[in-house]
Amino acid sequence: MPAFRLASAVADAFPDTLIALVTATGVRGHEPWPHTADAVAELEQRLAEGSWAPADESDPRIDAWHTAYRSFGTNPRRIRPSVDALGRRLAKKGSLPRISPAVDSYNAVSVRHALPAGAFDLDQVRGDVDIRHADGTESFTPLGEPGTVETPRSGEIIYADTAGVLTRHWNHRDAHRTRVTDDSAHVAFVLETLRADRDGDLLKTAADELQSLLAPHAARTTLHYLSPAQPEAAV
Repeated sequence: MPAFRLASAVADAFPDTLIALVTATGVRGHEPWPHTADAVAELEQRLAEGSWAPADESDPRIDAWHTAYRSFGTNPRRIRPSVDALGRRLAKKGSLPRISPAVDSYNAVSVRHALPAGAFDLDQVRGDVDIRHADGTESFTPLGEPGTVETPRSGEIIYADTAGVLTRHWNHRDAHRTRVTDDSAHVAFVLETLRADRDGDLLKTAADELQSLLAPHAARTTLHYLSPAQPEAAV
């Protein structure tokens, strides 16, 4: 079982970090997920009615990530945190992308609560996963671009296993190798906040919501948290 670890340097730089890890085993991605479909449709309907809108960069939950990106040299208006980009896309198009039931589940939870979310196919992960600063020598192949290889800049925060980088700019973009598809049976989902002092309860609510969407379509789900006080969890 791989472990996820929050590096001490990242914990020191962002002492209020809290990351929820929801792991699903025996995921059945080819069957209907009606609760996920309803959750996505509800958000789109509320947006169309004008009773709700996704958070933008003026929201403190999004602004915290913009500040973090700038701290490690990334321009967040050019390379946006995932939740910011997803919310902007939803506000512009009026709909969320339909990718796979598992991905649609975390997208709905992410944009509803304005918290970055992502997922990794654990059968494609090699060794343990570290959330750390890049050293400038790692390689990354972006989701949907299997022929592309990038090198994250030294100091950029990444998720990485022993074979390469799994996310760039902390949560801007995922890697192609560990992408989640309908065939992914063993998946780790992450939800993140940099302000557990303010948004820790919100993160836990979002994690419970995600787990409730996953549980009917998996043999087992588990929930763990990473923080500076508890920097490692085996999934």
